[in-house]
Amino acid sequence: VQLQESGGGLVQAGGSLRLSCAASGRSFSRYAMGWFRQAPEKEREFVAAVSWTGGNTYYADSVKGRFTISRDNAKNTVYLQMNSLKAEDTDVYFCAAREVPFASSRPEDFVSWGQGTQVTVSS
Repeated sequence: VQLQESGGGLVQAGGSLRLSCAASGRSFSRYAMGWFRQAPEKEREFVAAVSWTGGNTYYADSVKGRFTISRDNAKNTVYLQMNSLKAEDTDVYFCAAREVPFASSRPEDFVSWGQGTQVTVSS
């Protein structure tokens, strides 16, 4: 599956952004999906994940209560709604697909990655 993120940009602290990740391929509904983020010279960090049906979601503690992951299997798209953004949320955000129905927080469990979209939060 090929992935393409969109929706990043510059926003003030306290603001919101909605990231989208469009997937190609007919098996999207069989994949668990995740969002990760990475700053230069740092390891990729788990943000959120969703199971194949959307019924189970998981979040990093740092974003819990502020970010919401969702998916629309009819549109082959996964979303990340980010509210109450903080300066420390500034990163490149990547979506990823896992070839099993169950979500994971480990980057090594995901086989397909998008190219990333920059999110910058000004304080």
